[in-house]
Amino acid sequence: MTWLSPSEIDALTLSLAVASRSVLWGLPPAVFMAWLLTRRRFLGHAALDALVHLPLVLPPVAVGYLLLLIFGTQGPVGGWLLRSLDIRLIFTRNGAALATAVMSFPLMVRAMRISLETIDRGLEDAARTLGAGPLDRFATVTLPLMLPGIIAGAITAFAAGLGEFGAVITFVANIPGETRTLPLALYTALQSPGGDAGAARLAIVSLSLGLGGLLLSEWFSRRVRRMLGR
Repeated sequence: MTWLSPSEIDALTLSLAVASRSVLWGLPPAVFMAWLLTRRRFLGHAALDALVHLPLVLPPVAVGYLLLLIFGTQGPVGGWLLRSLDIRLIFTRNGAALATAVMSFPLMVRAMRISLETIDRGLEDAARTLGAGPLDRFATVTLPLMLPGIIAGAITAFAAGLGEFGAVITFVANIPGETRTLPLALYTALQSPGGDAGAARLAIVSLSLGLGGLLLSEWFSRRVRRMLGR
């Protein structure tokens, strides 16, 4: 990466950190939400399903604005976090991770639901007849069989997180060294006189990371399926 400038390397490093953090934050609730939407039927199921997938159809800037209203220092959640725990999300890399996690969350849920829907319910029923409780069945039967979807969802969300722009710039702005991720650095280069060469380098890096993430997701998913005999 010696052909990248120090500021571009900083943007790349920050993007990798933000995307990793967003996946770590989003993975446990995504597993639970995928299981809930697939295995349970309840009043409001359709509304919850729509809410989970809303970031896929909303403009990212609108998602960033909603996060600003909720998690900003004057928002109901952001204000409480600041007063009670001295945690500020707006204009920070943690806020960038939150925005990225919200945008990539539906991708994880969808991948896990597809995997979960292919699981033979008879295996879970057999475990129940053998005396396994709900948590035991989930931990020893459902979760391992969901693994291809979990891996595919996590890697896809990571790759998508590397390219998140609208929600991040709206919620946490474009602060060098703090919130200027790879897409924001690319945007900055395009807006700067003589920044075409830097923009081209960043575009190549973004393309390589995105393509590599998608290929890796497919490879891992197939490998785990073979290991599980599916």
